[in-house]
Amino acid sequence: MQKLSDGARRQMKSCVQGLTKAVITSLLVVYGASASAQTSARLQSSPMVVHNDRGGLLRARLLRLGELRQSQRPIEITGALCYSTCTMYLGLPQTCISSDTTFGFHGPSSYGRNLDQRVFERASLIISNYYPPALRSWYLSTGRYRVSGLYKISGKQIVEMGVKEC
Repeated sequence: MQKLSDGARRQMKSCVQGLTKAVITSLLVVYGASASAQTSARLQSSPMVVHNDRGGLLRARLLRLGELRQSQRPIEITGALCYSTCTMYLGLPQTCISSDTTFGFHGPSSYGRNLDQRVFERASLIISNYYPPALRSWYLSTGRYRVSGLYKISGKQIVEMGVKEC
């Protein structure tokens, strides 16, 4: 067996180190991606639990609802209250609720101020499309006209309107 020169030995050591880094990087990419996909799958299958959500801006909630509809992640509304835009979770097929939760409804507004009629109608229809038929009907005939304060409906009544109980 021939003895390697110092230059050849350094070159070989550099190649081995480069190859080792490439193998480790490849393993991290493969197993890292796999672990990331597994974590993502676990998150999508584990329920999103909603506790005491007082609502928020319609636009932000619509974006979140779109993500949840696409992911089909289960949603459990189990807190004491779900008000305003939180109630829009009721329209997703993967949602279940506690009969002990109180749901609060009001009409669309801009931080509590009335909207012009055209915007009010459009926003009311968008919101109502996230409700099961019986709740939608009530909201369009009654619930949307209260801008100050809330109509409160028990989870038991919402279950009777077609939303499944957890």
